[in-house]
Amino acid sequence: MSKPTEKFFQTNREAWDRRTKIHLTSDFYDLPGFQSGKNMLKEIEMEALSGKVDGKELLHLQCHFGLDTLSLARLGARVTGCDFSEASIETARQLAIESGLDAQFVSTNIYDLPEHLHREYDIVFTSYGVIWWLPDLKRWAEIISYFLKPGGFFYIAEHHPALMMYDFESGNIGYPYFHRDQPVEEVVSGTYAEPGAQGKFVEYSWSHSLEEIVQPLLDSGLILEKYKEFPYSPYNCFAGMTEVGPSRYVFGSTSYPLPHVFSLLMRKPDTISHSQRR
Repeated sequence: MSKPTEKFFQTNREAWDRRTKIHLTSDFYDLPGFQSGKNMLKEIEMEALSGKVDGKELLHLQCHFGLDTLSLARLGARVTGCDFSEASIETARQLAIESGLDAQFVSTNIYDLPEHLHREYDIVFTSYGVIWWLPDLKRWAEIISYFLKPGGFFYIAEHHPALMMYDFESGNIGYPYFHRDQPVEEVVSGTYAEPGAQGKFVEYSWSHSLEEIVQPLLDSGLILEKYKEFPYSPYNCFAGMTEVGPSRYVFGSTSYPLPHVFSLLMRKPDTISHSQRR
C-alpha cells in the first residue's frame, strides 16, 4: 500500500475506533436486542442466505463490531470476522465470549488479510457500507477469490452506487458515480447511527460504479449466480429517509424510488482434478 493510501486508512481507522464507542449504545445497533437473542441480519440477506450457512466456514469482511458475524454464528456458521478497527474487533471478541459463540476475529486492513489468515472458506460475506472505504476493488476481488474454497460462494448486499451519488442533506447530486484515484475528503459530525453524537470525524472514501464492483469479481474467476436490486434500504441511515414499511426506508420520492441496495451471489468454480484434464 502506498504511503498516501496508508494515511487515508489510518485516518479512517481512527474514526471507526471512535465510532465504535458511540455505536455500542445506539438504538440503531440495538445491542440489548442482540444480547437477548435477536438475529441482527436483515430480510435481504436472510432471504439470500437462508439454509446456506449452517455448518459452513464463513469469512465476514469489514465486520465492524461483529453483530452480523455473530448472528451468522447463531445460524450455524463457523465464523471469522475481519475489520481494521482494533476497537471494533476487541468489542466483537468480548461479545462472542459473552454470547457463548465460537467465533474468530482478526484486526487488520482487508488488503493485508492474506498475511494473517491461511485457510479457505465456504462463504465470504460482506454488507452495507463497505465498498466506499476501499480504493482498489481489483485487489479486493482477488482477496475474496483467494479465500474462497472451490465451489464456495461470495455474497454482498450493499447500498447502490446510484444512491450514493446523493448528498442526503441537500438532496442534490454531491458525489461522483465513477471511481477517481483521489478519495473524497470530508469532515462529518455525528454518525449514521447517532447523527446527534458529539464530535467530528475526518474520513476518506472512494466512489465505485456497478461495473467497477462487478467486473473485478468476474475477472477473479467468480461466476455470477444472482444479481438483485431493491427500491429501499433496510437501514434508516441517511438524512431525508421515509419509512415505507417495517425495516424499509426510502430516500427521495416514494412513488418513484431510486435503487437503494443491490446484492450479488457469486460462486467460485469447482477445481477440475488432474485426472479430468485432457
